Amino acid sequence: MKKALLVFSLLILFVGCEKKTISLIKTTAEIITIDSTLSEKAAYNKLIAPYRNKMIAEINTVISYAPKNINRYDGKMQSSLGNLLADLCYERANVIFKERTGKEIDFSMFNYGGIRASISQGVVTNKNPFELMPFENSLVVVELSGKKIMELIDYFIKNKSAHPLSKNIELLINNDTSYQLKINNQKFDLSENYFVLTSDYLQSGGDKMDFFKNPISLFKTDYKMRHAIIDEFKSLDTLRTSLDNRVILQ
Repeated sequence: MKKALLVFSLLILFVGCEKKTISLIKTTAEIITIDSTLSEKAAYNKLIAPYRNKMIAEINTVISYAPKNINRYDGKMQSSLGNLLADLCYERANVIFKERTGKEIDFSMFNYGGIRASISQGVVTNKNPFELMPFENSLVVVELSGKKIMELIDYFIKNKSAHPLSKNIELLINNDTSYQLKINNQKFDLSENYFVLTSDYLQSGGDKMDFFKNPISLFKTDYKMRHAIIDEFKSLDTLRTSLDNRVILQ
């Protein structure tokens, strides 16, 4: 089949170089069923084997180590995995943001549903970030008013999910009726604007996070969230994370 296609392609190329006019006389078609009975060609396997082997070796390359299981469901309204991802994305993106704007990101927030896998105790390979974050989401920074930050916190409390927040946040929730909020050790100020790191998907209103839409300003890092995860994992010998006081329920 592949030889026939090659001959046909060469024939088209050859005819295309001819100056004489030709006319279509007859066309033929053949239906080929693609199923388990269609055997792989040895030549095809030989051709792709080096690329396949290189890809397998790359995906299985060890980039870090997890001393314990890290998941998104080991805490209430926070998790060890969510904390890890929110913090590392903040650290990576803040370098870019500061270099280009001279300002710093105040905190990061992502969504619980965006984390699609856990990290098992043991070696961490290039495969893990692809399992964690199978989407092509990029990191963006939105400038939000104090009022929008209140909408963000109200959403977080009412949603009751462990949406990842970076450690810049200290949120004390009192029986779902009131809260106290600090950002970078400073009491939340309704009159201030804040720079929040999130994904382009959430910024467009994904997961009903409408408070990210129509920000005062929008900064695109051109940095994939998954790439940030890979880069940070490679820089760490060991992945260390825990539950802490970024979210406290009373």
